[in-house]
Amino acid sequence: MIGVLVPAHNEEALIGDCLRSILTAARSPALAGEPVEVVVALDSCSDATFDACDALGVRTLALEARCVGRARAAAADLLLHEGARWLASTDADSRVPVDWLAAQLACNADAFCGTVRVADWRGFAPRVRAAFLAGEHYVDDHPHVHGANLGVSATAYRAAGGFPALTAHEDRALLDALERSGHTIARRAHPAVITSARRDARARHGFGDYLLGLEAAA
Repeated sequence: MIGVLVPAHNEEALIGDCLRSILTAARSPALAGEPVEVVVALDSCSDATFDACDALGVRTLALEARCVGRARAAAADLLLHEGARWLASTDADSRVPVDWLAAQLACNADAFCGTVRVADWRGFAPRVRAAFLAGEHYVDDHPHVHGANLGVSATAYRAAGGFPALTAHEDRALLDALERSGHTIARRAHPAVITSARRDARARHGFGDYLLGLEAAA
């Protein structure tokens, strides 16, 4: 079984598109019918995020942590308990391509580290988009780490200690632990995940704050 984990904090507006894209990727013929289980970790949600998940038949678990690392880890633990051999991670404001899961499994590595592209720059001036693209490397063996486009085998995840309880950069911490323990990481330019450039970032010091930092410096 393949597990997909999505942390969410008040994501009623965007999580529907995210989950529909995951469910489409789960039906890819390249997966040869292997089951895919999706778990959304509802972290301190006070809106209708649960209802959006429930309408699509997607499983949820609730916690009150306001910590993306703990949210990812909670969803991962549930999926591992139920027998997942591979964990794929994305974010609630992102959309994955149809070959997302198949490409992760085909990478022949202990972990997959992908790229992201921003869907809509209307909230930022053109100089911010230019600054972002200047720092991105859409090539294989790129240096980026994005929790919105990440995958890891169950064996490697356990060996590395899983997602740490960090409020930001839990994805990078996991990748660092994998590298220290000698696991192989496939850093691929494609398939890229589409994510948002919203100004009201849910996780402090995460991707949204990175864009705000670019704006301040531009």
